[in-house]
Amino acid sequence: MPSIEPAAEPVARPSLRLRVRVAPRSRSAEVVGRVGDAWKLRVRAAPERGRANAEVVDVLAGALRVPPGDVRVVSGHTGRDKVVALEGLSLEEAERRLSSGKDAA
Repeated sequence: MPSIEPAAEPVARPSLRLRVRVAPRSRSAEVVGRVGDAWKLRVRAAPERGRANAEVVDVLAGALRVPPGDVRVVSGHTGRDKVVALEGLSLEEAERRLSSGKDAA
């Protein structure tokens, strides 16, 4: 009779939330640097029909080198100040990746 092994426990991935301040309709899409306790981002898209939020996700995913599915806007959908949830990174690693090569704004 075959033995039955218990199912493996899922390994929890690190997750965190970052505050971001977004400047829509900018000439470039990039992480600018720190502004107080938030990260300042520039996006090209206008804040219409979720376009700027989608670009925020893309810019952060690129800067953090994570899949866009691991980044989502959880608060501030209609304002410049947002809270973004990140999966798969510790706070220390996210801060290191965002600050590499960036000066405070």
